[in-house]
Amino acid sequence: MLYALRVISVLLAALALVPAGAHLFSLAGKLRLDAAGYLASQRAYDGWNLFAVVVIGALLSTLVLTIALYRAGESWVLTALAFLSIAGTQVLFWAFTFPANRATDNWRRLPEGWEALRAQWEYSHAGAAILNAAALLLLVLATTKA
Repeated sequence: MLYALRVISVLLAALALVPAGAHLFSLAGKLRLDAAGYLASQRAYDGWNLFAVVVIGALLSTLVLTIALYRAGESWVLTALAFLSIAGTQVLFWAFTFPANRATDNWRRLPEGWEALRAQWEYSHAGAAILNAAALLLLVLATTKA
């Protein structure tokens, strides 16, 4: 049971890193785009909200794994830190990304001061990518430590 939970948690954390990493690595190029180019580039993310299933799975699996390890008397701190890292991505999303999405109708229009919203959106995704990478690393370390 613990082995399966470990595999599922690592897999879901890795999958959660995919879109976050894409955002991080496109950040520099997207910050150079003009208004029309930026709106066009944002259409590439249509449908990415389906990754919410992966994020929820990663959150739940790392929480369940942490509790299971604790109850089994095994080391659980690294998995708890992984859970907190994934939870941190949600804090960033709801505090910064989601408000920018709402203010721009999911980047279908650009209000006055859109550049600040773009920076907020892009940097919140970059922070989430770093937290997702940390979660994956922590889970791998927790899974492979002797």
